[in-house]
Amino acid sequence: MRSSLLKPVMLIMLILISMSSHAIEEPAYEIIRKIGDVEVRAYAAYVVAEVHVTGSATEAGSQAFPILAAYIFGKNEGDTKLPMTAPVTQTAGTKMPMTAPVTQNAVSGGYVVQFVLPRGVTLAAAPKPVDPRVTLRQEEPRRVAAIRYSGFWSDANYEQHLALLQQALQSAGVAWTGDPVYARYDAPFVPWFLRRNEIWLQLSNP
Repeated sequence: MRSSLLKPVMLIMLILISMSSHAIEEPAYEIIRKIGDVEVRAYAAYVVAEVHVTGSATEAGSQAFPILAAYIFGKNEGDTKLPMTAPVTQTAGTKMPMTAPVTQNAVSGGYVVQFVLPRGVTLAAAPKPVDPRVTLRQEEPRRVAAIRYSGFWSDANYEQHLALLQQALQSAGVAWTGDPVYARYDAPFVPWFLRRNEIWLQLSNP
């Protein structure tokens, strides 16, 4: 009985050690204010690689991940490998603007899934994708309201925390615009209770 309890504890310790020794880079931001459990953040500009996929919200990540992972692992002009960053974001793909240096036509419906490129990588200098499904784009500086939570990547967990985020902003008289952004910071092997998940809403008056 005692040995059976030790195994999961040791596994958790190994995961925590691995996570702490391999810090994952995130986009730079400053916390402007807090509204309960909600952070209002000012993000600096950063570059993303993104792909538009069809299907359900739960399927979008698994469809997009291998496409985007191939890009950062060297499937690009110059075979350049880029370090993994966080988060991986997902939002409804009702409208996709034309972007440069690689462009593709806008598509209605589905979801846009993004990998954030490392700090210091500019849109002009980023390696060009060889897969036409991958688009590079710069996210401009903006302010977002973010709620952080752990647990499973389920629709129920997402909807619960989206409602909490919206209620907090409404109570504080803070307006937002556009679709929510679902941000995941951890790999699937990380236990659900250790995962960092977030939902972002872009504020109307930055």
